[in-house]
Amino acid sequence: MKKNSLCYLIIFFFAFSGSGYLFAQDDAQKAMMEYMTPGKMHQMLAKNAGEWKTKFKVWMQPGAEPASAEGTAAAEMLLGGRYLQTKHSGTIMGMPMNGIGIDGFDNCKKVFTSVWIDNLGTGVMLLEGTYDEASKTFTYTGKSFDPVSKKEIAVREVLKYVNDDLQIMEMFMTLDGKESKSMEVEMTRVK
Repeated sequence: MKKNSLCYLIIFFFAFSGSGYLFAQDDAQKAMMEYMTPGKMHQMLAKNAGEWKTKFKVWMQPGAEPASAEGTAAAEMLLGGRYLQTKHSGTIMGMPMNGIGIDGFDNCKKVFTSVWIDNLGTGVMLLEGTYDEASKTFTYTGKSFDPVSKKEIAVREVLKYVNDDLQIMEMFMTLDGKESKSMEVEMTRVK
């Protein structure tokens, strides 16, 4: 009888201590599923997939006349609808420009993320931001490296969805404590 009681006690202990582990596994699995599943914000980014014509202006220094150029952009969703990749190409100041932006929405942090790389530098710009549905505007902030001052500088980017076929992005950089507009890109959908 004592032997059976001991066996039941051991089974009871493992059954209940193991169930805590199973619940923890279930919670972890649920959290991972919520983190990895594309949602409403990813669907909003997906609406930008397609081909675009771009017009951009770049201010090399505050108050100067901007350099203007035109180009194209092709956007597609990646990794099962989790990220929007946009490849830009054009010519500015007589130089070819190619850049790639990757935008997403972090389900855990509840923020939009934006990564930018191009052939006009060797750095990576990382931004995080929010979306205001009433004004259809994203506001991103982050840092970028300024090759002239050799310092990391604050960057603010405002992207306005004028409509489904027109977007206007303005970028501002803070140098010596003063924010100034450094770029404007108008994107018009062609397909």
